Amino acid sequence: MIEIKKQSLSETFSIYFDKRMLKILLLGAISGFPWVLIGSSLSLWLKEDGLSRSTVGWAGLIFAVYAFNYLWAPLVDRIQIPFLTKKIGHRRGWIVLMQSLILLSLFLWSIINPTENLALVITVGLLIAVASATQDITVDALRIEQIGENEGRAMAAGAAMAVVGWWSGYKLGGVLSLFSAEFLENAGFENYWQLTFLVLGILIILMNIGLLFVNETSHEDRQKKQLENDKLISSKFIKQNIFTYSLSWVAGTISGPISSFFKKNGFKIAIGILSFVFLFKVGEAFLGRMSIIFYKEIGFSKSDIAIYSKTLGWITTVIFTLLGGLFVIRSGVLKAMFLAGIIMASTNLLFSLLAWSDKSELLFAVAVIFDDIAAAFATVAFVAFISLLVDRAYTATQYALLASIGTAGRTTLASSSGALVDWLNGDWGTFFILTALMVIPSLIILWIMRNKLKLYEK
Repeated sequence: MIEIKKQSLSETFSIYFDKRMLKILLLGAISGFPWVLIGSSLSLWLKEDGLSRSTVGWAGLIFAVYAFNYLWAPLVDRIQIPFLTKKIGHRRGWIVLMQSLILLSLFLWSIINPTENLALVITVGLLIAVASATQDITVDALRIEQIGENEGRAMAAGAAMAVVGWWSGYKLGGVLSLFSAEFLENAGFENYWQLTFLVLGILIILMNIGLLFVNETSHEDRQKKQLENDKLISSKFIKQNIFTYSLSWVAGTISGPISSFFKKNGFKIAIGILSFVFLFKVGEAFLGRMSIIFYKEIGFSKSDIAIYSKTLGWITTVIFTLLGGLFVIRSGVLKAMFLAGIIMASTNLLFSLLAWSDKSELLFAVAVIFDDIAAAFATVAFVAFISLLVDRAYTATQYALLASIGTAGRTTLASSSGALVDWLNGDWGTFFILTALMVIPSLIILWIMRNKLKLYEK
């Protein structure tokens, strides 16, 4: 059932001035920043050290960690971190611990040469991915818990602010990364990327300071519901002892979130949702994985990429994410999802024009702007869509399950992006056409189940 009550544009936009939105913005930035490290920064670092496109593409398999973080999400939902939980809260304690691991990883990267120790570089990248994927579990939960369970419009606005924050962390982190690397390279430092990673570590510290200003709600209600589920499972055992209690805890931790999701939606619709989430952003991921390599190969410098793809892209993303949030609030999530899919496919074709044209800064800027518009719109609709599906008793686990399944499509399939370009003998134009066609299966699935989804927007 979808219920939308129309508001004036000014009334709708005013929701962005809710003070909770600023906190959600920071949480989004914390979530997006690590993707700079294991995405564009790692890709360009390996490329400039002489590694092949295929190697760079396959290195992206470390993103697959995000596709499986739901496996340990139940533990993040329930296990408390010694000392940190009591001092700063359950959610924030997990985030600070993971941020510390990322900071340590950046230091390790700063002393490694990828041509001599590629396996070690990828291993450290994997550690960053694991820490980032783990913090995303609790970042998303903390973000959702900033909004009341029945505040559907605020949830959509929060989704927009989370996306703005994510892209701010990703884009501005990318700007700092690229400009620092180019500055240090021009200054004559051979290990300019290693030094850049130390500079990026400063952002980690600043984000952790900001995190202390994000309020964390009491987790007593969540614990109460989880314990009720544990007792229900425990009651099935004839004898009650420490073994059966432990078994009930494990069973409730693992099965509770999943059974709740399937019970709420029904088996067929639940499978349809999971299939749609898996496929929706595959084409975007194929393009994104190879985009920075494509820009470099057609003659753009790191500073060009920083200006057009990162700085200009960030401004565009912020504006159209907020506008996308307004569209979701006023028109509903489903309409937004269909429109987002069509826009994503259309904008990918601009890169085909760029590939088949001579080097053009104007066409480069146009392609990047429209791609960021599509990505912003698609992401805010997608985040709002899955945020409305979660059960508050298992916020972290169910959101992680849906988000990680979406990531599975983007990472496992898109890891072959470099190999696909090589198979096409470097025909970038055809490659981008194929990425545009990849959204079609997901939209067919969404159309089939559109009238059976349980989304309540108030």
